Amino acid sequence: MTSKSTTTARRIASECLAGRARLISRAVSSIYDDALRPHGITTAQMGILAAVTALGQPRSSDVAKTLCLEKSTLSRNLDRMIDHGWLEIVAGDDERSQRLRTTPKGARLVEKVAPAWQTAQRRARTLLGEQGAATLQRVGDKLMAGGSP
Repeated sequence: MTSKSTTTARRIASECLAGRARLISRAVSSIYDDALRPHGITTAQMGILAAVTALGQPRSSDVAKTLCLEKSTLSRNLDRMIDHGWLEIVAGDDERSQRLRTTPKGARLVEKVAPAWQTAQRRARTLLGEQGAATLQRVGDKLMAGGSP
């Protein structure tokens, strides 16, 4: 390896925002996964359950767009969540108009995990600091509102 490539690699390793975002994502996700694990739900599933519950009866495409998820990732999680009885599909006039709905079991789970989620939220805020948490919230809000990544 040349001196130039080593210097370039060190710069990428130390400055790359994508790498830092992934590092932060893994650390923060681990905090939430640890808190939610005793309740049998993952951080990704909790995000989907919260989105469906908050949105009412959204189409899966609406959930994917809101959470910036690939359709395959959402579909895999939805299948598991439907199997657990947390969500159900509400038939529409055609396949495109099918909606998702939180079941009573799913709504109870949201309430049951709330204290664990709040604990994880506090731990994540401590890790990120108030300024970091506020920045993350602001960028996430922009993306969820349809801002370009």
